[in-house]
Amino acid sequence: MDKTNKRLVKDVGKLVSLDYEIEIKADNMSEFTIILDGPQDSPYEGGKWKLLVTLPEQYPYKSPSIGFLNKIFHPNIDEASGSVCLDVINQTWSPMYELRNVFEVFLPQLLLYPNPTDPLNGDAANLMMTDKDKYEAKIRSYVKKYGSLDKVGANDEADQEPEEEAKVEDSDGDNSSDPASQLSDTPGVNSDKELSDEDDDMDDSQDDSDK
Repeated sequence: MDKTNKRLVKDVGKLVSLDYEIEIKADNMSEFTIILDGPQDSPYEGGKWKLLVTLPEQYPYKSPSIGFLNKIFHPNIDEASGSVCLDVINQTWSPMYELRNVFEVFLPQLLLYPNPTDPLNGDAANLMMTDKDKYEAKIRSYVKKYGSLDKVGANDEADQEPEEEAKVEDSDGDNSSDPASQLSDTPGVNSDKELSDEDDDMDDSQDDSDK
């Protein structure tokens, strides 16, 4: 085993010893998932995110690839793909850094101190700069909706189901589509009762003429 692979195994082993929840995806430990908790005293507090970590063959001389698997509202994290914009990972990575630095320092600091001038999520960046209260409220709503491990891979389609069901219920209670109702409301078209009354009148007239 070469020096790079030894370093990879060592760094992953440190995360395990620090009680991080890790699931190894590759035999050589080059891909795994890890659980990240939202920092205390922040809008992300109480949230849990599963991250996919991929380590290149050249690790630690090349940086790890990190992506969020459940949604998070943050200026520097792409909402759709979960990719992270962080200089210390993407541009200024050094072999001196360890994986524990990423999850103990770099990512928690990113959640606490976003950089809205270099966003991956323009809506989050704009809201942060224009209305901080609404920005933090939206973060909390995302934490409540997506910030748990059972929401990994969740999308907005499931969130729309209750609304669609409500529309179906409304249509069931509305008789505007009932053909009989439409006929009775149409000018010049008589209801069954009116037709029955007309038939009775015609019978009476016929009887009078016979007499």
